[in-house]
Amino acid sequence: MLAKYGSSIASAFRFLPESPQWRDSGAGIFSPFLDGVAETESKMKTSNNWQSYHRSCERSRLSKNLKMIDPNFFRKAFLTPRRQVLLVAAFGLVLCAFLAGCSSGAESKQSRAQAAGTRAVSVAVAKVQKQDVPVYLVGLGSVTAFYTANIKSRVDGQIMRVNFQEGQTVKEGDLLILIDPRPYQVQLEQMQAQLFKDQASLRDARLNLDRYTTLIPSGSIAQQQVDTQKSTVDQLDGQVRTDQAQIDNAKLQLVYCNITSPFTGRVGLRQVDPGNIVHAADTNPMLILTQLQPIAVIFTLPEDQLPAVAEHMKNSTLLVEVYSRDNQTKLATGKLQTIDNQIDQTTGTAKLKAVFDNKDNTLWPNQFVNANLLLETRKNSTVLPTAALLRGPQGTFVYLEKSNKTVEARSVTVSLTEGNTTIVTAGLNPGDTVVTDGQDKLQDGSTIEPRNGPATGANTGNAPNSGNPALGTPVS
Repeated sequence: MLAKYGSSIASAFRFLPESPQWRDSGAGIFSPFLDGVAETESKMKTSNNWQSYHRSCERSRLSKNLKMIDPNFFRKAFLTPRRQVLLVAAFGLVLCAFLAGCSSGAESKQSRAQAAGTRAVSVAVAKVQKQDVPVYLVGLGSVTAFYTANIKSRVDGQIMRVNFQEGQTVKEGDLLILIDPRPYQVQLEQMQAQLFKDQASLRDARLNLDRYTTLIPSGSIAQQQVDTQKSTVDQLDGQVRTDQAQIDNAKLQLVYCNITSPFTGRVGLRQVDPGNIVHAADTNPMLILTQLQPIAVIFTLPEDQLPAVAEHMKNSTLLVEVYSRDNQTKLATGKLQTIDNQIDQTTGTAKLKAVFDNKDNTLWPNQFVNANLLLETRKNSTVLPTAALLRGPQGTFVYLEKSNKTVEARSVTVSLTEGNTTIVTAGLNPGDTVVTDGQDKLQDGSTIEPRNGPATGANTGNAPNSGNPALGTPVS
């Protein structure tokens, strides 16, 4: 460009007019560029390369007849009145599109809200009812055998017979194991023979004492001899009594050879077999006997609930229901027997013991269960499904269906929540209809299309949940 139009950058753009009208009409956009070019040119002239290139451009400019560019070229080409109007119109269109995009989101939300307010929303509803509501306290527990016995031998000997089968239910006094009684029978006979001998000696001593006593008045015998004979009689009498005690002990050993059931219960797995030698000092039991009918359940409750339990125990016997580990299957119903005499400081809970008949053997020792203590039954309570409750800044409320198929947000006062049922004391009356599903699409005054929901207080087969004040806890 320098070679064609001039020897310097500034001279290459010498065709640009210097008039203020040209700069004001739009060509002034080149003035910062030209200022920068002039500064750059002043620096470049100090270079040897630039000097050489400048001389070559001067020679080329003298040898060619350059055609000058019309100074009004850019103004005529780009700044015509028509194109100015088009540029302004294009800028206006871009600005309108931007503003329309910003407002479309808010308008769409508002339109959807208006459409939801006018369109009927399909929701599930249920009736508010008046019924009796049981109040439960729930605790974790385990089944404990009412009686448990580790059967061991009290004598040494060989097992002659095992008189039970594993898993058999035996009655109190039934023979379980027979240990060889013959050695103890021989000892008994020896003790009996010794007793017979000592009894004969005692009789002879007593006869001699009687003779000595009759001779005392005549002076034929000394008093010392009579006293010695009395002492002999007493010694023989003591020996006879010792023999009798040894006989009783030998009979007791014979009784110990017959191991019987101390109570009615179920026999566990057998630990010994016929022919085994057992000793009284053995640490392992021969069998374990547990009583399953009745059976006990020990469960825990927080210490804060104990005053209410103790107060209700004074008036009546409290029922306890136990459920399976998954809290789905009811196993048995029993009665609360007692509360432990101390609280566990590490957990802040106390142990309670309930007794069950267990006639169908649904409970087994060491089984994990969920215990539900029926504390009381609240009569004629106003109840509704727990799913109908919502919570907002103003507290707990429900959507109440009105006669014109619209809903109203109604504040309620919750007294107790028990599983899927909630007791309210204010805000609703029996017979009112509340929304139980689809509340997220509703607002005050929305039109609804009701459909039947779950019945209030319906039994789902699950165990009841423990309550707390306003969330299910009983108030004593």
